[in-house]
Amino acid sequence: MSRRLVILAEGKFSPLESKTANQAIRYIPEQVTGVIDSRTSGKKVQDILGFGGSIPIYPDLRTSLQSKPDALLIGIAPTGGRLPDEWRKILIEAIENKLHILSGLHTLLSDDRELAAKAKASGVTITDFRKVPDEYEVVAKGYWKRRDAKTILTVGTDCNVGKMTASLELHREFTRRGLKSDFVATGQTGILLAGKGICVDSIISDYVAGSIEREVEKSARTDVNFIHVEGQGSLTHQGYSAVTLGLMHGVMPDAMIMVHHAARRTDDYGFPLDQIKEKIRLHEAVIRPFKNSKVVGVAVNTVMMTSQQGTAIKQELEQQTGLPVADVLLPERSRLADALMNYFRK
Repeated sequence: MSRRLVILAEGKFSPLESKTANQAIRYIPEQVTGVIDSRTSGKKVQDILGFGGSIPIYPDLRTSLQSKPDALLIGIAPTGGRLPDEWRKILIEAIENKLHILSGLHTLLSDDRELAAKAKASGVTITDFRKVPDEYEVVAKGYWKRRDAKTILTVGTDCNVGKMTASLELHREFTRRGLKSDFVATGQTGILLAGKGICVDSIISDYVAGSIEREVEKSARTDVNFIHVEGQGSLTHQGYSAVTLGLMHGVMPDAMIMVHHAARRTDDYGFPLDQIKEKIRLHEAVIRPFKNSKVVGVAVNTVMMTSQQGTAIKQELEQQTGLPVADVLLPERSRLADALMNYFRK
């Protein structure tokens, strides 16, 4: 894919609020021409995220056009996934300047009559990553019983803790080792990066397990031995636990990696995010009626922590769980890959 993306993150560009923008900058920086955020304009993305180098931050769309983008990427995933009303005029301006629109919102922009008409008149496209093809409205069939490839699912102590990053980095580590590995995206950002996948949080609840089972089966037919599936939500999050349960039953993982953001103390409802060992047992118990599947390691997200704090929390988590703990953005990710391979050998 050859694109020149300017990312819309107005008022939200930060390490924790602009998930899609941040991952695009981390994994496809060569495609990013700039970020739109009047709150931090004039700075470089490195100043805000701690990575990304000299990619500029612009105050508005008009100014960003100097970087010659050909597409506008909506770079946030707001609660509920709805288009902020004040962004409509920005999208219209982008379309009138012949920018393609890439969106991971629940609001399907291609179904918006005004935006669709303007896009057609300008000769540009609107891509909704959360638009679900009819063929994904299927009930799970239990294909895991005859699947040869091993599936690895990331699960989390909370939402937005880095499950996609953990899955993608472990897939890349397996690939570096010469293993036949694939990454299955289940959210809008993963689909942006991988160019394939299905947004399971946009699926009718009866079809969540079936839709991801279908996507895993497509991967298995490509002659791979290991399939890393991006986790969604959290089994212990009151708001988004349903998608997690459906995902677990659709993947029927052979192994799991628990992902934890160590700097976060409570979830959206004020419930504490400690007791990781109990959460590990819970996830294993959910799969146990069907098969034995273990959490074999902990991927710790150390955003907003010093290196000393990160080292201390890793040691603490290893003592609590008895499992290898690693930051997947560091070379130590190999410890989790080793743990997975040792587990599969047994």
